[in-house]
Amino acid sequence: MTKPSFHIKDINLAEKGRLRIQWAAQEMPVLNLLEKQFREERPLEGMRVSACLHVTSETGNLMRILQAGGADVVLTASNPLSTQDDVAAALVAFHEIPVFAIKGEDNKTYYQHLEAALEHRPNITMDDGADLVSTLHAKHQELLGNVIGGTEETTTGVIRLKAMAKDGALAYPIIAVNDAMTKYLFDNRYGTGQSTLDGIIRATNILLAGKVFVVGGYGWCSRGIAMRARGMGANVIVTEVDPLRALEATMDGFRVMPMQEAAKLGRIFVSATGDIHVFDRHHFEVMQDGAILANSGHFNVEINLPVLEEIAVSKRQIRDFLDEYTLADGRRLYVIGEGRLVNLAAAEGHPSSVMDMSFANQALSAAYMRQNAKTLQPQVYTVPEEIDKRIARMKLEAMDINIDTLTEEQIHYLNSWKSGT
Repeated sequence: MTKPSFHIKDINLAEKGRLRIQWAAQEMPVLNLLEKQFREERPLEGMRVSACLHVTSETGNLMRILQAGGADVVLTASNPLSTQDDVAAALVAFHEIPVFAIKGEDNKTYYQHLEAALEHRPNITMDDGADLVSTLHAKHQELLGNVIGGTEETTTGVIRLKAMAKDGALAYPIIAVNDAMTKYLFDNRYGTGQSTLDGIIRATNILLAGKVFVVGGYGWCSRGIAMRARGMGANVIVTEVDPLRALEATMDGFRVMPMQEAAKLGRIFVSATGDIHVFDRHHFEVMQDGAILANSGHFNVEINLPVLEEIAVSKRQIRDFLDEYTLADGRRLYVIGEGRLVNLAAAEGHPSSVMDMSFANQALSAAYMRQNAKTLQPQVYTVPEEIDKRIARMKLEAMDINIDTLTEEQIHYLNSWKSGT
């Protein structure tokens, strides 16, 4: 039997998806400029790229640019709830890109889709969370010889890949797109901040003003969430384990305390740490009736859902993407989007204008990997500074913003040690 060339929900959604991709493209001027360059230079000619990313309209534009650069692309979802089914259909119907992704797919289907992407025998992997890379290393070592390198989109994936490199398990070089300044300063902070609140509001339709809003962590994603929640009038508490970040949150004007104390006060709880069980049994036991929990980290492990299922006497879906857990004492706790990425499970993910920079990093990093693969070692690399700054310049130009340049005299002064007071 011939294996399916794609697996999506409904090909008849393609026209709606095409319009969504076109709308997103209007807010992605850097990628649009790169498309012209990629069509002319074909930097990925002959490369098979297996991409495991959130299947959104922004990702659709990245796939279009990779294809323009000569890549033979296959796309699968990096999260069971993050797929926009109409975008998946559009990529298949109008761009002839094999897509393996269905919103709400079960865990078995999710991993079958990863396998389908690996059957492409990739030369380059493009991952968001490192599930594709870890599956490749664990189950398909015979394919590793084909791979010249890869890219990784998110904090959680970079953490996993650095652990693989430390253990000597990583077989090829990977560029940490997440660590580019044009990614984490904007996508992580402004994108996650806005889209997380968007997901919470869509799922609950509650007023944030006046609510006690607890943010787990104070990395770049959590900074953005705390900033935007405060902007909506919420009373924000930050919890942290890192003393420097805790001090920064304090200096930024937020209340800082342990999660056990915050659990008694909060109405809305959001975590974006990349670690497990940020919200655990001892927190559930003291939360107020009506507390709402959401996760904005990559994997659905930050809320200890197995424990919540265990201590709940009943569970029901009270709204789309909102589950109500009733505890033995009558308190009700609410979980958004099955504890998965709230901004994609219950909303549409980051705004296109910030993904413009993140995905420009993906495209240029893939081209850089193709050019430099022979000199790179099996480790995790940061995005080259020249790529990072080039993207920033392109974004400023697209926004019609001009900046100063140093004079020769200023350059000389900065490079000299002889001039003083």
